[in-house]
Amino acid sequence: MTKIDPTQLSADDWDEVNFPRPEANDFDRVVECAISRRGFLGGVLAFGSGAAAMGAGLMSSTSAQAQNASRFAFTPIAIQTDNSVHVPEGYSWKVVARWGDPLFSDADGYDITDGGVVEKSDRIFGENTDGMFTFDHNGHQLIAINHEYPNTKINLPAAQERKPVSADDVRKLQNLQGVTVMEITETPEGWTVVKDSPFNRRIHHNTPMKIVGPAAGHDLLKTEADPTGTTSLGTMNNCGAGKTPWGTYLTCEENFNGYFGSTDEAASYDQTVADGFKRYGVKAESWNGYEAFDPRFDTSKTPNEPHRVGWIVEIDPTDPESTPVKHTGLGRFKHENAAVAIAPDGRVVVYMGDDERGEYLYKFVSNGVYQPGGPTENLFNFGTLYAAKFNDDQTGEWLALTPESTGMEPADIAIFTRMAASKVGGTTMDRPEWVATSPVAVEAYACLTNNKNRGVKPNAGGDDTSANPVNPRETNHYGQIVRWRPANDDHAADGFDWDLYVMAGNPTVHNDAYAGSANVNEGNLFNSPDGMAIDSTGLVWIQTDGDDGNEGDFVGNGNNQMLVGDPVTGEIVRFLTGPSGCEVTGLTWSDDLRTMFVGIQHPGGTWPDGEGLPRSSIIAVKRDDNGILG
Repeated sequence: MTKIDPTQLSADDWDEVNFPRPEANDFDRVVECAISRRGFLGGVLAFGSGAAAMGAGLMSSTSAQAQNASRFAFTPIAIQTDNSVHVPEGYSWKVVARWGDPLFSDADGYDITDGGVVEKSDRIFGENTDGMFTFDHNGHQLIAINHEYPNTKINLPAAQERKPVSADDVRKLQNLQGVTVMEITETPEGWTVVKDSPFNRRIHHNTPMKIVGPAAGHDLLKTEADPTGTTSLGTMNNCGAGKTPWGTYLTCEENFNGYFGSTDEAASYDQTVADGFKRYGVKAESWNGYEAFDPRFDTSKTPNEPHRVGWIVEIDPTDPESTPVKHTGLGRFKHENAAVAIAPDGRVVVYMGDDERGEYLYKFVSNGVYQPGGPTENLFNFGTLYAAKFNDDQTGEWLALTPESTGMEPADIAIFTRMAASKVGGTTMDRPEWVATSPVAVEAYACLTNNKNRGVKPNAGGDDTSANPVNPRETNHYGQIVRWRPANDDHAADGFDWDLYVMAGNPTVHNDAYAGSANVNEGNLFNSPDGMAIDSTGLVWIQTDGDDGNEGDFVGNGNNQMLVGDPVTGEIVRFLTGPSGCEVTGLTWSDDLRTMFVGIQHPGGTWPDGEGLPRSSIIAVKRDDNGILG
């Protein structure tokens, strides 16, 4: 049997190989109920307006506005399949920072042969950029950026089999990941990194962290190095991000399971630990072989270490001496991002997606109230986690994860949040990725990127993943975006109404549900919506991480891209395309809204330099007339 190279698999495919699910199927009945009955493809929700869910008044206003001029201030662009970035006429882009660029004068520049030496690998801009946000601090423009995972075949080009062969190799990979905080400034030549700024900082797999909240001090978080269970080292697989009203950065730990392995294949574990490993995908073999050189990642020696990741980490970008904080109150799962809203009564609400096939959409509501200038350290420590349930009639409810509803203690709910969501019967989702809340309407959106297991296999907990109204397509390889409006315009409310803002598809290939919703056409084809942000005018920016082969079911999709949608009319158009092989991920704006910063992750070819190794980068996009972008 051919051995599968784990370095060539995505995180989801790695889980699939190691944790095959039993077969199941119940598709036709749900599609008939969820799509045909409501006429989704027949025009009732033709513009993704939410009219069916939100009332006739919105439908009439949508119809009127749909006939008016577009709100987009640019001419949409066509697909591209080359190794460059493309934006509309009247716009320009420029690289701000790329993997290997020095943040400090004592760091070596990028080395074309091996990507840089290990001794300075924590002094450079990291690898595989993802979520990011800007912060204006006393006239300084700061930006915090995630670095999701390594590309061993280019980060370690000299290593045998492109995997670590020494402790130095492991250390280098650990340093290239995590988070960069840096100061940037706009010059006549464009945006650039302020080298040696006192705010510049790398936070990586070995940075000291504090653990707070209901699971802090729990036995499952204690290790020989930290017998208190309240401190840890590092943050990893930092995917999406969030920004708090009090000016801190939330970085989200996603596919942490693949970093852990065991040097003892016969190692046995307490049943609680073993059950957790199975649900969260911790295996005897890791992706990159850390366990052979760093005992912290060897579960036969430190079985509790995987419990110390999978959290949301709060970072103060304005204080380089501050210690990042892991908030166990926000639950442990494969966090995509964190969308923070304030309820009318001042409570803090955090929407979160668990990015794995058949897992759940979550919300946290604080007990305490946010007061500008007041203390914030306990707002994420005390509150209630909820899992979403989407009903057939386009209503929904948030199911509280409490000792009463789950039979679990608060610390166990925090550590094993997936099990708690299964117990209350939340709706299994098609990989909930970025969630975004609108600044101009009380509503939220979530990208459900794809799910080849929908209607085929249950999730890792054995929960039913048959097609359902919000995830209505079996073997869904296109994805969709769900939108909900909380009851009484209150993000803290238990109830909500929902609709599908868009179902990606390909009407040039299909004439059924896989053609997509009526706001998908030959001119705006895309698949696998992933990143998302909503600008100050309410426009929805959608970034993709899907199949860019541009053939078969995906013909006409081109490279991964960034689109923008009008939530009133439902119109969606293409704004940017990335180089071949990349994911377009991460979006934030400068303080004056005249620049948008966009992440280009794992590009192909030799982008952006045209020579050497391909380098993940952050680009700045501007209007040529320096107008406002969002």
